[in-house]
Amino acid sequence: MASLKEVRNRIVSVNSTQQITKAMKMVSAAKLRRAQDAIHQMRPYAQKLAEMIATVSAQTEAGAENPFTEVREIKRALIIVVTSDRGLCGAFNANVGKATMALVQEKYADLNAAGNVEILALGKKGGEYLSRRGFKVNEAHADIFTRLNFTNVREIGEVVLNAFTEKQFDVVEVLFNYSKNVATQIIQTEQLLPLVASESGEKASSVDYIFEPSEEEIISELIPKSIKLSIFRALLESNSSEHGARMTAMDKATDNAGELIKALKLEYNRSRQAAITKEILEIVGGAEALNA
Repeated sequence: MASLKEVRNRIVSVNSTQQITKAMKMVSAAKLRRAQDAIHQMRPYAQKLAEMIATVSAQTEAGAENPFTEVREIKRALIIVVTSDRGLCGAFNANVGKATMALVQEKYADLNAAGNVEILALGKKGGEYLSRRGFKVNEAHADIFTRLNFTNVREIGEVVLNAFTEKQFDVVEVLFNYSKNVATQIIQTEQLLPLVASESGEKASSVDYIFEPSEEEIISELIPKSIKLSIFRALLESNSSEHGARMTAMDKATDNAGELIKALKLEYNRSRQAAITKEILEIVGGAEALNA
């Protein structure tokens, strides 16, 4: 059995840890609210843009002739993996890493064996996880969440679009966490390039558009913007999910610390009671010896 001093020190240590996890939970809750506001403000614009592209593409041939819709034999693949820069958020990052490995094994196993699958890591943890497992990882944007805005994401989108048009990659996919609710994150996988109709179906509206300037110019502007916006949305969704996962993890850690403190206090009281009982017995034994 541990000494009273050791148990007392453990209680103090666990109590300090509990205060830290409680503070981290509160910080994540505040950041989660801001992240949710950002994604909610962006969604209507993204939905309307997707609807416009679906409508214009359905009414014209310009969409089919766009270089970003070109379907070709897949010889090289780029997978954009969105994770966080920091840990302490449960299985948030590990789940994305496992989903990425499963996707590569399922769809691009031969390409990966030939070294033709590249990972673009948006977030430090995803890059570290996959590089340790032998993947070719580009970690140039590991600090993206410290400056998360559309201007910086647009630069990443330009790099991806140029790489596709220059045929450095024949397909581009993105993996990220989508927040179903605060406690539940779902791995989302989307194909960015070549641009294809959403499986959920962005229905083309019956609006009869008047094109100014030309249909080709409008499509050439809308499609790249839509792809960049998809990357930005993935980052915003992941950012919101990260704070929800960290808040949940810190809440559980706080509860676990509380349970551990209760167990340690019980152990401390038992040890203290045993020590007092031992001292009483020694005193009584000494008194009996004097009386004998």
